[in-house]
Amino acid sequence: MSARPIVVQTEDLDGECARWLAERADLERAPAGDGAALARLLKDAEGLVVRTYTRVDAALLARSPRLRVVGRAGVGLDNIDLKACRSRGVAVVYTPDANSSAVAELVFAALLDALRPRVYLDRPLALAGWSDLRRGLVAARQLEGLTLGVWGMGRIGKRVARIGAAMGMRVLFHDLVQIAPEHRWGATPVGADELCHAADVLTIHVDGRAGNRGLVGAGALGLLKKDVVLVNTSRGFVVDPAALAAFLRAHAEATAILDVHEPEPVAPDSPLLGLGNARLLPHVGAATRDAHGRMSWVVRDVWRVLCGEKPEFPA
Repeated sequence: MSARPIVVQTEDLDGECARWLAERADLERAPAGDGAALARLLKDAEGLVVRTYTRVDAALLARSPRLRVVGRAGVGLDNIDLKACRSRGVAVVYTPDANSSAVAELVFAALLDALRPRVYLDRPLALAGWSDLRRGLVAARQLEGLTLGVWGMGRIGKRVARIGAAMGMRVLFHDLVQIAPEHRWGATPVGADELCHAADVLTIHVDGRAGNRGLVGAGALGLLKKDVVLVNTSRGFVVDPAALAAFLRAHAEATAILDVHEPEPVAPDSPLLGLGNARLLPHVGAATRDAHGRMSWVVRDVWRVLCGEKPEFPA
C-alpha cells in the first residue's frame, strides 16, 4: 500500500485542482455510476471527492473503513448523509459560496432570453424586411418596473435581489429566517402567499431540506399571475412537475425556466417536455470555468483534514 493517502474522485474536477491534490496524495478516479470501481477503491481510500451525482450514505461508508474526509465540490449537501458521516467520524467539507454568482447570472440570462428575445443578422435586409423584423421584436415587458419575487434569501437569493434592484425591479422576498435590512439590498420581506400573488418573476432559491419537496405545487401555482415567469435553479424536487405542466397548459402567457430536475437527466415521460412555455436547461447554473475552479478547490480542505488540520469550510 502507498505511504501517501488515497483519495478517490468520482466526478469532474478542474485540472489544476486535481493536479494539486495528486502531488500530495494518490488520486484515483472512479466515475460516478461505476459501482465496481468505486467499491474496489473505497476499501483503502482515506478521502473522497464528489460533486452532484455520488450519494454518500451509510451504505457507502460501510464499504469505506479507512475514510476520513468527504469533499463536496459544490454548495448543496443533499447527496451527503451528514448524520451518517458524523456517526462514523468522517469529516465533510464543501465550497459554500463557489457558484453563487454563476447561478445568479444564469437567472438573469434566462430572464432576458424570455422577456427580450433577439435576432442576430447574418445578411443585409431591405428596408421593409428591416422594419418588419424590428416590429416583431418589440417586447411586451422589460425588467425595470416588474416585481421580482425571491423565494429563499440565502447566498444566491441575495445576489439575485441585488441584481434585480440594480435593474430597477421591485424586489420582494420570502425566507424562513429573518434577514437583516443591511443584507436585503432593498428587498421587502413578505409571506409566501403574498410573494406568489405579487411576483411578475418568481425565482426559487431554497435549500434541500425535506420540507421543501413539492413546495411549488398546485397551491402556490394557483396564486401566480397568468403571465408569470417562474425560474427554479435550486432543487428539482421543489417544483411539482405535473402541477406546473397543468398551470402552463392553462396559461400560455406564463413561462417556466427550470435548470434543476428530479430525476436528472429529465425523465422521458416528464409532463413538461414538449410544452412551448417550459424551458428546460441541463443543470448549468454553475457551468462557468470560474465557478468550476472555485468548487474544485475543495481539495484544499480535503488535504487539510488528511493532515490533521482544521478545514476552512466544514459542513
